[in-house]
Formats: sequence, C-alpha cells, structure tokens
Amino acid sequence: MSTRRPWTLSKGAVNGVLVLATAYTLLPLGWLVTAAAKSTADLLGGRSLTAANFDLGQNLSDLASAGDGIYFRWYLNSLLYAGIGSLLCALVCVGAGYAFHVFSFPGKETLFGLVLLGVLVPTTALALPMYLLASELGIVNTFWAVFLPSLVNPFGVYLARVFCAGYIPGEVLEAARTDGAGELRTFWSIGLRMVMPGFVTVLLFQFTAIWNNFFLPLVMLSDNRLFPVSLGLFTWNAQTRAFPEYYPLVVTGALLAVVPLVLAFVLLQRHWKAGLTAGAVK
Repeated sequence: MSTRRPWTLSKGAVNGVLVLATAYTLLPLGWLVTAAAKSTADLLGGRSLTAANFDLGQNLSDLASAGDGIYFRWYLNSLLYAGIGSLLCALVCVGAGYAFHVFSFPGKETLFGLVLLGVLVPTTALALPMYLLASELGIVNTFWAVFLPSLVNPFGVYLARVFCAGYIPGEVLEAARTDGAGELRTFWSIGLRMVMPGFVTVLLFQFTAIWNNFFLPLVMLSDNRLFPVSLGLFTWNAQTRAFPEYYPLVVTGALLAVVPLVLAFVLLQRHWKAGLTAGAVK
C-alpha cells in the first residue's frame, strides 16, 4: 500500500502540468532556432526540426548581403523607434500619472476619464486619422510619422497613476517640499526614483508594442529604408511564393528580431525586484 500523501500527488500533478505548459510555450522558439539554420529545401521539405544541415552562419551571411544589407537598416530603424520612443513615452506617462496623483486641479477626474476612454480605442482604428494628421503636417513617409505616435500611451498613464498611488507616500513629498525642493526637483529626484518599477513596466510594454508595430508603419511609410523590421520581414515574406530563397531570410530575420525583446525583459527585471519596497515609509 502506498504511503505517499495526497499533497505530494497534487504537487507532482501541478509540476507536470507546468512542465507541459512550458514545453508548449517554448516549442515555437525552439522551432525558430532550428529553422533559422536551414536551407530553402529543408524548410519547404518539412525538415526544420532536424539536427542535420545546421548552417546558421550561411543564413546570417545571406541575410547581411540581401538587398545591400537592408535588413540591418530595418533593425536599426526598429531600435530607434522602439528604444527612444519607449523611453520618452515612459517618462511622459509617469510624469502624467504623477501629476494626476499628486496635484489637484479643475477637471482632473474628467480629464483622467478621457485618458481611460483612450484606452478603449484600438490603435488600428487611429491609424487613418493619424495618417491624415501626418499628411497635413507633411511628415508622411518620414521617421517622425512612426516615431511621434509612439510617444502617446493612455494605458501607460493609467498604469503610472496606479503605481504612483501605491509607491509614493504623501509624507515623503511633504518632507521634500519642506526642505525647499521645487515640484520638478521633487518629481525627478524622489517621485521618479520611487516609482521606477512602474517606469520600467510602462517602458517594457511600450517597447514591445512599438517593436511589434506593423499597421502604423504600413500606413505611413512607402520608403523601404524607413521600414521597421516587422514590416520589412512582411514584405520579404510576401515575395516567398515568387522567390523561395527568401524563406531562410525571413526565418533567420525573425529569430534576430526576438533578441531585443528577450534582452529587454532579462536586463530590466532587476528593477522590479529592487523597487518592491521603494514606497515604504520608514
């Protein structure tokens, strides 16, 4: 007769389910890693998961030479759009959330309600109005047509206000004002530091959204030298029926496109751990 306790069986079952879920989640990434090292014949022949004919270096070389290195131009564009855009957007969102939390002014809750209303509007529905505005400003098919809309994120403002309410106690702000610090100095030296986990959260959300953004660049841009990597890979993938040699380029490019997202989450996760008690009143 078995002497194993029921909780042991339950723990084993839960761990088994978690292992299966992890394997299911990582399977597409594993396919991408192996497929990125395959030739056109292997990909079309369904041999993308085999260990034979593993030649990632050749695919990377072909990717670098295709279109005079246009892929890495797309890659640089995406880093500029997503890197600078997410950093400035996170700063704007945290500043707005801090203002909504700390200050009292007429129409405050009404204005915040409009921010929440903006959360409900899908970004794809705003692409055409933004195109018309960009056309009026004469910035269509320029870097700014994609970059400027990325600085606005209503959900980031809402999230920043929630973080400020939980991480920034009023006593600390009053102490800073008593010591003679101005509002801008208080926000920059105290408020922003205490709400750094919220800043990093908004930054990561926006970085991911901009990096994966496809529809807005598709509407705004016609010059392929300004394409982000998502739109560039789409144009290559659309040509694979006529030019099958693009298949390895698309898969290898997709593998490289995942790297910044993984690095961003790995390198910035420490800010969440460091800021868990940042709002505590000592």
